[in-house]
Amino acid sequence: MTAKALRTWYLVHKWTSLISTVFLLMLCLTGLPLIFHEEIEHTFEPHPELKPLTEQSPKIDYDDVVARALAKRPGEVVRFVFWEQDDPLGAVLTAPTLVPPPEDGHIQPFDARTGEFFDPPPPGGFMHIMLKLHTDLFMGLPGYLFLGFMGLLLVASLVSGVVVYTPFMRKLDFATVRSQRSSRLKWLDLHNVLGIVTLAWVLVVGVTGVINTLALPILMLWQGGQLAEMTAPYKDAPPLESLGSLHKAIDTARRAAPDMEVSFVGFPGTQFSSQHHYAVFMRGNTPLTERLLKPALVDAETGELTDMREMPLYVKTLLLSQPLHFGDYGGMPLKIVWALLDIVSIVILASGLYLWLGRRRTPIEKRLAELDSGGLNTEVKA
Repeated sequence: MTAKALRTWYLVHKWTSLISTVFLLMLCLTGLPLIFHEEIEHTFEPHPELKPLTEQSPKIDYDDVVARALAKRPGEVVRFVFWEQDDPLGAVLTAPTLVPPPEDGHIQPFDARTGEFFDPPPPGGFMHIMLKLHTDLFMGLPGYLFLGFMGLLLVASLVSGVVVYTPFMRKLDFATVRSQRSSRLKWLDLHNVLGIVTLAWVLVVGVTGVINTLALPILMLWQGGQLAEMTAPYKDAPPLESLGSLHKAIDTARRAAPDMEVSFVGFPGTQFSSQHHYAVFMRGNTPLTERLLKPALVDAETGELTDMREMPLYVKTLLLSQPLHFGDYGGMPLKIVWALLDIVSIVILASGLYLWLGRRRTPIEKRLAELDSGGLNTEVKA
């Protein structure tokens, strides 16, 4: 590689790293507790205690659940009903309108076996703050897209870092850390070694993070594509005067996909449905397929199935990237691995910032020439 080309790659690595470092540090720090969000929430936040079932325990009626949820929040409408993956728990989400600002929603958890309601969780909380900082900086779509751009800079920094690292390290054994030399040189070697060792993981987390920031545009693309096709026969139908049975709609979806479980229901008028349908989203029952959703559109008046299709590939990519980003599809061992690699990434980012703040002014061409002539005291931020 020519000195000019190497200098170009070095400048790409330098500036993509500098521009994104502070935000990437924030993402690593906020991402660390999010890896263990389930364990933290179960330990420090109120969690409903389920009563053991008896012969006298009532059987759940989802129409009754919805009616009681609305009675608790007069003047509001139901937007969604959710079900937990690992616990027999559900939640009704109500709001003043069908498409309100996110902070206007109210969650009412219930026992998915009996329909018994529990006290709602307190608003906000530590994990909520961590999640909002990690996903959109409390800015909504602009925050999503900004952090997505930071993720793209991370990918460019990783690729350019490998290109710069290779020629400068060819005189050294792999993973050499010259601890007997200056403190700066030691941190340089450690920065390079840790960066190369964790390269594949950081690339995976960076790319899946970028995909996750596109969740809202992907949802809009799905709405204008597959959802519009599925609801086309109802395009000119008159507005519904009243909603039919939610319980019947859920039973209809379960019969259509007997090997799947209900993940959530979007009520008519929400962004996941149409004006005339309950959108019952089904999930699989294996570690992989439980992350994939299959929408069943059920006529909200008659309870009959209108359409049921596999999600398009771009939506499946989003759904699979979410658990991969946080490492929460392989149990506690994988979460621990993800956390350790996250800590290593914090060290890489901090050491890169330290190396830049203490940088010397020797041109990169001179440093490369020194290394080619056998000088091993060359320093470069790679």
